[in-house]
Amino acid sequence: MSQRICFALRVTPERLDEYIARHSPVWPEMLEEIAASGRRDYSIFHLGDGLLVGTYVTDDDEAAQAYLAQSEVAARWEESMAPFFVGLDGRPDQAAETHPEVFHLETQLAAARGAS
Repeated sequence: MSQRICFALRVTPERLDEYIARHSPVWPEMLEEIAASGRRDYSIFHLGDGLLVGTYVTDDDEAAQAYLAQSEVAARWEESMAPFFVGLDGRPDQAAETHPEVFHLETQLAAARGAS
């Protein structure tokens, strides 16, 4: 069963433009590592004042994190990105705060349609 993951990070507002530029585009080898980890439908949104919210889908988030934790490419990427973040101990891909999902349209529609 797929897991939908949401996480939040804060970037120093003064460095936001540089953070965005580093994601346009992300290193091709890092994109491949993210995909190989099992993460898909991955997005990061800026909510203002440096607050970022990201979401992705995976079949096993622990396995995806373990894969990226041992990845040399991911380690280099995360090391290069770490200076952007406020109040974060450790690698951003491992230390971001995650948040529970409250509502998902497709899940509730499927349940409602199956009940009728």
